[in-house]
Amino acid sequence: MDIQSTTWAEVKDEKFDFAVLPWGATEPHNYHLPYTTDCYLAYHIAMDAVQKAHQNYQVRGMVLPVIPMGQQNPGQRELPFCLHMRYKTQYFILHDVLESLQLQGIKRLIILNGHGGNNFRPMIRDLVIDFPDMLIVHCDWFAVTPQKDYFENFDDHAGEMETSVILHYRPELVHLERAGLGESRPFNIESLNQKIGWMPRNWAKISDDTGVGNPLKATAEKGKRYADAVTDKVAYMFNELVNKSLY
Repeated sequence: MDIQSTTWAEVKDEKFDFAVLPWGATEPHNYHLPYTTDCYLAYHIAMDAVQKAHQNYQVRGMVLPVIPMGQQNPGQRELPFCLHMRYKTQYFILHDVLESLQLQGIKRLIILNGHGGNNFRPMIRDLVIDFPDMLIVHCDWFAVTPQKDYFENFDDHAGEMETSVILHYRPELVHLERAGLGESRPFNIESLNQKIGWMPRNWAKISDDTGVGNPLKATAEKGKRYADAVTDKVAYMFNELVNKSLY
């Protein structure tokens, strides 16, 4: 179920096994996708997975409203209407969501993340101290299933994968005729490219159209196939989190 379209009459006498918090971002996605692409995708993946979990495993979840702001890189923050949310702001939002759910007796929260810049693991390590009775799980939906068996070009940002999946869910939002090629430039420092060390990329220096990955071979059919594979796995995870012990 989706809390945004659900009434009190529909929930007051019902038991819910878990809640899902989609978390996205507000940022440019090349020239052809909306700023809130990460929000749309996190929401629709969450909805499909919750519905499959109910249909296939008889566990009930509620999808909470999407959090629409994520952490942004240098070179993105300066772009018009790109909204940056600090780590500590995200922490307090997540804390208050957990506090509300705990008070209501809902003991499982899955964060369904749609933005690669968000990092919830350190937050969860702290929050399990404050909420020891809560089960808190983080899931990057875009990392659940490898892209290689579904797409011709690897998608880092607004490329073939994201464009295909949003073509499946919300085709009216896609303007593929406007798309840039998503060409990108790596660091000059090879150690950073090899992940020996890490620092945030300056988006203005790595991409001219804000995309990283060519979207031009995207199709709704590819997006549906990929989304089905992802939501099958996420739905099964919901089932396991409800019906199995952790250890």
